[in-house]
Amino acid sequence: MSDLVVHGHCDSKFEAVRRGFVENFTQRDELGASVAVVYEGELVVDLWAGYGDADRTRPWLEDTLVNVWSVGKAMTALTLLHLLENRNIDVNSRVADHWPEFAQAGKGQITLAQAMSHQAGLCGIDSPLPTDAYFHWDLMTAAIARQKPWWVPGQAHGYHTNTFGFLLGEPLQRIAGQSFSDYFQQQIAGPLGMDFQFGVAAVQQHRCADLTFLDRAGVGLAAPVMALDASDTLGAMRERVANNPPLLSLGVNSTAWRRAVFPSTNPQSNARSVARCFGELALIAAGKRVGVISQAQLNRATQIVSDGLDLNVQRPTRFGLGFQLTQPDRPLGPNPGTFGHYGNGGHLGFADPSRSLGFAYHMNHQGFAWRDPRNITLTDAVYRSL
Repeated sequence: MSDLVVHGHCDSKFEAVRRGFVENFTQRDELGASVAVVYEGELVVDLWAGYGDADRTRPWLEDTLVNVWSVGKAMTALTLLHLLENRNIDVNSRVADHWPEFAQAGKGQITLAQAMSHQAGLCGIDSPLPTDAYFHWDLMTAAIARQKPWWVPGQAHGYHTNTFGFLLGEPLQRIAGQSFSDYFQQQIAGPLGMDFQFGVAAVQQHRCADLTFLDRAGVGLAAPVMALDASDTLGAMRERVANNPPLLSLGVNSTAWRRAVFPSTNPQSNARSVARCFGELALIAAGKRVGVISQAQLNRATQIVSDGLDLNVQRPTRFGLGFQLTQPDRPLGPNPGTFGHYGNGGHLGFADPSRSLGFAYHMNHQGFAWRDPRNITLTDAVYRSL
């Protein structure tokens, strides 16, 4: 991008991050993006550049939002952890204790901890769903309540790609007596100064960047339906995850998509907000700050609960209670003890308690790599700067 102008500020100590950010545009086809680093409680990098649309008519602005995908899973888990701690509810309590309808189909013993660590066996819905099902909270929670687990809960794990937010959000709503999104805004986003939205009002949607997708030989996420082998039980599950309903047939740049409260998949935010959150959590985990949850609750949530072969994504994954944990083939920085979440397309936010650091990178040009070279470039630059 020859006309690139980088906006924001970058502490001179982190100039390598600015250079890496520029390289993502000049060498890796970035369209529009923001990157942020919070170090020892200070926002030391807050940069944005590029465009919010494929035609390059809308500049990426300081308040531009973008779909950060599964980074929302970490925020969903944090919100539930906050509520459970405030109400003195054990994470090992049963989901059905708070959501009685969930006990259908043999699910009465599934715990909140199992749901948070992707062990509940509810990755996909077997019965056919309408195309716009993800836009309707009550429809999705009723479908999850009826669903029989795909494996024995607690004996394996599989990434709950699109059901995770409803699975955690419904018991949260039952306990809190208010909507998931309102509780998040009041208890998490507001206190942390985050512009992170589960459901963007129509009058605010002009701030949202349009997503574009890197081609992957003409197949995959750019196609409305994914061709998957459904000849066995787990194959059938993976087919349902991808195609019931087909996610991208919903129109990820549509008003309806952005307005929906679909916590695992469609939240809109920016790097500054996500880095603020993870920077705060890094300090809490290190015992350097009293914050939105206690050190004990956070440390409990960032211990390994699920580790090894993931029955949905068919490769090793590692989770605590809702947070992705660093692992050899998909590290969250170079240090042990880091936690956060990747998002589809290259998005990333994480906390490093050992360095009192929060990092986030969000973009609208979506890639397909398990480890995206754009965020690798930036995280490497961050740690060279410390």
